[in-house]
Amino acid sequence: MKSINTVNVTRAPDRFADSLDWNLLRSFVAIVEAGSITKAAERLGRGQPAVSLALQRLELAVGARLIARGRGSFELTATGRLLYRECADLYAQVAQLKPLAAEASAEISGQVAIHLASHVTTPLLDALLQDSHAKHPRIAFRLRSEPSVAVAQAVRDKLASFGICLVGRRLAGLDYSLLYREFFGFFCGPSHPLFGRQDLPPDALRGLPAVAFETEALNDALRPVAALRQRLGLDQQIVGQSSNLEEVRRMIVCGLGIGALPLHVAQGDVEAGQLWRLPSLDTPPAVDIFLVTNPAKRQNRAEQLVLDQLQAAVAATPLAQRTYGAGS
Repeated sequence: MKSINTVNVTRAPDRFADSLDWNLLRSFVAIVEAGSITKAAERLGRGQPAVSLALQRLELAVGARLIARGRGSFELTATGRLLYRECADLYAQVAQLKPLAAEASAEISGQVAIHLASHVTTPLLDALLQDSHAKHPRIAFRLRSEPSVAVAQAVRDKLASFGICLVGRRLAGLDYSLLYREFFGFFCGPSHPLFGRQDLPPDALRGLPAVAFETEALNDALRPVAALRQRLGLDQQIVGQSSNLEEVRRMIVCGLGIGALPLHVAQGDVEAGQLWRLPSLDTPPAVDIFLVTNPAKRQNRAEQLVLDQLQAAVAATPLAQRTYGAGS
């Protein structure tokens, strides 16, 4: 493949931008998101040879291989991953052009994308959504539930307005602030032999089948829960795992095994007789949930308004009032 003089591109970025066919970037994004040239061609309504040629022309323009292609393999190179992140940022800014053009009007509109872990339950978020919608009905919210690692990555890649999640390892360039703290307990379902039991000896749970979150590890976000699980001997027979709270809850209720859930989230199921909290001699483990933001992301007016309101609510609420399940 013919190489390009990157020094000249650096010195004359305007000439490079003017000479680049921006449709090549659109084809590249479609290829990455579709996972293949064939599927990208179908998505774009173009022939496969034309899409393949577009990728080759883009690689020639930037002077580097973007996708490592071979028999049965399709993987972004380091340059390809970097370019895709930049393209995603570019597309996000293009998507903001219409809302920006409407900013002359007094009414705030725009999309706010909130990526959050599956078990995020806090009055702070509920009040934010209710108040924002009541005062600014033209704001469109997009809430996406995914694993905490993916939440932070989406904020890093500027695909999310902000994120709410557990934190195992902090990503460079992001800001993390404590949103709330929750306490976990261990539960079983109605069909479990220990359901309704209160007179359990300290080693009653040792070796029993258990279900767990995928982040329940001593080096991950739910390390306090993992540590208690280990002390109780509930780490010897893991029969089910998920990154989603509803699926962990489902496995507990269905009797697969004992599992940990946030106390304030499980309270309704306990009252309805769907879950039983197992007694423990240990203090319930505390887990912190963080608000994750990207200072490098250019927020639209709706995003900035909602984020400012949430941060103001956090600042005005003492941590004791943002701690759930402490007295349970």
